[in-house]
Amino acid sequence: MTLAAALATLNLVNPWVVLGFLGQGLFTARFLAQWIASERARRSIVPEVFWLFSLVGGATLLAYALYREDPVFIVGQAAGLLIYGRNIYFILRERRARAAAQAEAAEQAR
Repeated sequence: MTLAAALATLNLVNPWVVLGFLGQGLFTARFLAQWIASERARRSIVPEVFWLFSLVGGATLLAYALYREDPVFIVGQAAGLLIYGRNIYFILRERRARAAAQAEAAEQAR
């Protein structure tokens, strides 16, 4: 029996299970990113990539939750996506404002 056949009998190669593990891995990566950033700064930091991993991992886990038809899992992931999306919106809004201020300062310096 090949490894693929053995995994198939264990139902570990189901694409939805793979998607679920991928989502969980992305979601876990956000904690690693936050921990590394905090250790480097020697204070608590929430880096922008934390929110990106949260959004992508949460969306992937939501897809898996929908497949599983698990209402508790679905509501939990969907609610989180609103928070992650809102934080990314704030980050992008701040970047645009900073870029506009820099462009204005450069124009005034001419």
